[in-house]
Amino acid sequence: MTLHRIPLVRAGVPATSAETARLDAVDGTPLALVDQAPPLLATLTVADLRRRGPSGTAPDAEVFRRAGELFATAELDGIGPEQYCELQARSAGIPISTARRSLADIREVCTHMGERVEAERPPGAGSDVEAGRIEAVWARRGDVLAVIAPGNNPGVHVQWIQGLALGYQLVIRPGSKDPFTPARLVAALLAAGVEPAQLSLLPGGHATADALVRAADLSLVFGSDDAVRAYAGDRTVIPRGPGLSKLLQLGELTEQALDTICTSVGYDAGMRCTNASAVFTDGDPMAVGAAIAARLARLVPGPPLSPEAQLPVMPIARATAMRAHLDARRAGAVDVAAPLYPDGPVADLGDGSAAMRPAVLVCDRPDHPGAAIELPFPCVWVLPWDPTEGFAPLRNTLALTILGGDRKLAVEALREPTIRKVLLGPLPTFSAGTTSPHDGFLGHELMEARGYGVAAE
Repeated sequence: MTLHRIPLVRAGVPATSAETARLDAVDGTPLALVDQAPPLLATLTVADLRRRGPSGTAPDAEVFRRAGELFATAELDGIGPEQYCELQARSAGIPISTARRSLADIREVCTHMGERVEAERPPGAGSDVEAGRIEAVWARRGDVLAVIAPGNNPGVHVQWIQGLALGYQLVIRPGSKDPFTPARLVAALLAAGVEPAQLSLLPGGHATADALVRAADLSLVFGSDDAVRAYAGDRTVIPRGPGLSKLLQLGELTEQALDTICTSVGYDAGMRCTNASAVFTDGDPMAVGAAIAARLARLVPGPPLSPEAQLPVMPIARATAMRAHLDARRAGAVDVAAPLYPDGPVADLGDGSAAMRPAVLVCDRPDHPGAAIELPFPCVWVLPWDPTEGFAPLRNTLALTILGGDRKLAVEALREPTIRKVLLGPLPTFSAGTTSPHDGFLGHELMEARGYGVAAE
């Protein structure tokens, strides 16, 4: 069987490498050969980009619109959209329904990229000034942006596209589980008219990622808490770690509230950074947890290509180890979902892979360490909350949905600086608007306002 090959891309030009890595599906079936960029090549690629210099002109909104359409519908590098979805699902272990949904999601984000760029620009900062005036301009903080990409969910890749829209030269190190999405996006963007020198794709290991971070002007780094801590204190690194999104459930647990909670936890197989990993309640945590568990237990385990599959799949050894890791960190929390699975929380699919069934862990105190644990499957901690404690127990949250509260409470939550987004009412934690911030405006980290004056002619 001929395996699909994912080449390096250096300044828009595909290239092979003497070193390749075989990428297997979650059931161990070979899927692709991925050319690997050693650290030295990563450093040389950035140096070459500096010699070329940036184009000075960012692609216009129509280029991104075309790229989104191509990503969703075209054959790129010999792969059509359905084959891409199959490869991506089998490699990352996500349900194919999630991969198919990403086609539309990424097209939508590309369609509105021009709006997002303008929404993030401060009203007082332009791109140029007239002679005789001194004003603010919106300027890049550098020229080369390294992207240390993840492999958990294809939709997360829409974040780095914005760097192109701001005129950066991008060098992307894809995640090992999903090189397919960034490779397809790079192909779509180049086909849509992005200048070749603006895009490079360099698969590789941790040493390659470290070399890119050292060489680039700025780096957008996705990863675990450990990955984020590794770059702590480096002002050139923009970290994107675990989301630790939460819900605050107040008053009666209605069917609508339960729907919102369970959708927040289980949507896209629970593999988004904006999936909820904790629920705080002023009611009985055990009763709330039991209701959540009964609903989440309905999620269907199955191979990634199964139309019914709703849970993440991974090699069975990894699945068993992940579940053991969770059990070791329960610290007295009770998993009220586990008794609902007659054959256990790890669903053996019989082909060397397993689906991770949801875990619902009820805690007896609001400061339980489970509130700071996020795993790549539907895993939610249910904790008690008392209004007198305020929002201290809910700190360090990417998205917080408040159910049963009012606007006064929502405004109070917004005053907590470590809560990055507040949603009031039955809005799942992953809800977003066309130009709403994800984790603040990325443009405000890639750009800055500078003074610029030109003497009168």
